[in-house]
Amino acid sequence: MKILKISAPLILAATVLTACAGSAVQTAGPARVSDGVLTGANGMTLYTFDKDAEGSGKSVCNGPCATNWPPLLVTADESAAPGYSVVMRDDGGKQWAYRGKPLYFWVKDQKPGDRTGDGFNGVWRVAKP
Repeated sequence: MKILKISAPLILAATVLTACAGSAVQTAGPARVSDGVLTGANGMTLYTFDKDAEGSGKSVCNGPCATNWPPLLVTADESAAPGYSVVMRDDGGKQWAYRGKPLYFWVKDQKPGDRTGDGFNGVWRVAKP
C-alpha cells in the first residue's frame, strides 16, 4: 500500500512532463518544430538562403558554402511530409526543402537552440514553419 501511495504521484508527474515535452518539440516531416523554428533530428537550427530561388528544385549553396552551411540531406528511410520537397545538389545528393526553400545547418551553431546564423551576411534566415 505504501508503494502505491508513493508511486502514483511519480507516475502522474512523469505523464505530465512527457505531455509537456511533446508540446515543445513537434515532428514536422524530416525536420522538427522547436521554439518556433525548424530543427534537424539532432535539435540544431535549420536555415534558408535568400539566394536559393523558391521552388527551383535546386540549391545554390555548394562547395565552400556547403562546408559552412551543411545541407539537411535526405536519408533513405525518410519520406516527404506536407510542405517538404527534395532538391538536387550539384554533387548529386538530395536535400530537403521546406516550402520550396532548401534547408541548411550552420557550422558555427554549437548546441541545440543556437541561432547564430540568423541574418548572417543579410541572406541567411532561420527556417520557420
